[in-house]
Amino acid sequence: MTIQPRAFAHVRLTVTDIDRSRAFYDEVLGLPVAFDLPPDAVEKTREELSFLFGGVIYQLGDSLFGLRPVASDRFDEDRVGLDHVSFAVDSRADLERASRHLDRLGVPHEGIKDIGAGYILEFRDPDDIALELFAPGS
Repeated sequence: MTIQPRAFAHVRLTVTDIDRSRAFYDEVLGLPVAFDLPPDAVEKTREELSFLFGGVIYQLGDSLFGLRPVASDRFDEDRVGLDHVSFAVDSRADLERASRHLDRLGVPHEGIKDIGAGYILEFRDPDDIALELFAPGS
């Protein structure tokens, strides 16, 4: 018998600068915020939201995507741990729109690549964390 998960519940990235990272993810992905500590939060609210560690958690479909600002070094996909995060989009046309959006924001990225099972668009966040958008093949 094995554990049989049906999806990811959440992914949280450790970042060095929450303001810089949050600005990036807000501009690039524009996800709605699920959990955030209001600046004027009372002590009870601060305790209830202590799992944020000063970060933010976004709603991503049925899952959550968070940023946790406690890192003091840089990302390296060749170390044990995270290699990259891939976000699903519906089509290659979505990747083309995303490529233009990244261009407008000045975010460097690779070209759209055909990987057989679909298409990917690769880029990096301010902490150099490898990100990709994936669209299924037609």
